[in-house]
Amino acid sequence: MAGHSQFKNIMHRKGRQDGIKSKLFSKLAREIVVAAKAGLPDPDMNSRLRLAVNNAKAQSMPKDNIERAIKKGSGADAENYDEVRYEGFGPGGVAVIVEALTDNRNRTASNVRSYFTKSGGALGATGSVSFMFDKVGEIVFAPKAGSADKVMEAAIEAGADDVVSDEDGHTITTTFESLNEVSGALEAALGPSESVKIIWRPQNGVPVDEEKAESVMRLIANLEDDDDVQSVYANFEVDDAVMAKLSAA
Repeated sequence: MAGHSQFKNIMHRKGRQDGIKSKLFSKLAREIVVAAKAGLPDPDMNSRLRLAVNNAKAQSMPKDNIERAIKKGSGADAENYDEVRYEGFGPGGVAVIVEALTDNRNRTASNVRSYFTKSGGALGATGSVSFMFDKVGEIVFAPKAGSADKVMEAAIEAGADDVVSDEDGHTITTTFESLNEVSGALEAALGPSESVKIIWRPQNGVPVDEEKAESVMRLIANLEDDDDVQSVYANFEVDDAVMAKLSAA
């Protein structure tokens, strides 16, 4: 089990908040609706719904909003959202995966394609870049969960695959098949997590210079701002000094 990660800068998260709260809550609610519709409306009996609810709580989504989304998803008139994955290449040959929940595939595909085109990239076929990533489970804990050694020990006991600890907290990865089991064991040992989710982790990074990094970050920001897009993953690597400069801009 590694104590560090060479992919620290790959999953881009800008210094700004992830959109305004209303947009974030809308995306979280959409995932809850889909999860509730796909299974039982009880988080204890529906692992996907449990993950969606826990992530909503971690983002301080009001309890009423969460309960309303569950009720909406379990109703006979629940909206139908399709889960769609888009894959393509951004500036500098950076591989990008976009996950969306949409009630209009044509609209979402058109929007996503335009973001790639405007950035100088290109949308590809399904499978064109996903082979460069591993689908894994990710559990994030705040620094207050404990020391790096304490979290490492808990992760080993829980059967996790990897731990990265720094001043921002602790990020633990595991196989996506064992995510629920591992996250439950970790929360029993360390307390509530900040997030539990399935992610696409790059197998290797693509180094980019400042100009390309700025273009890639703009592409990701445009994608993340789209109402239908839930998650964006990319395999670019940026020097810490360049990332700090761009994040402060």
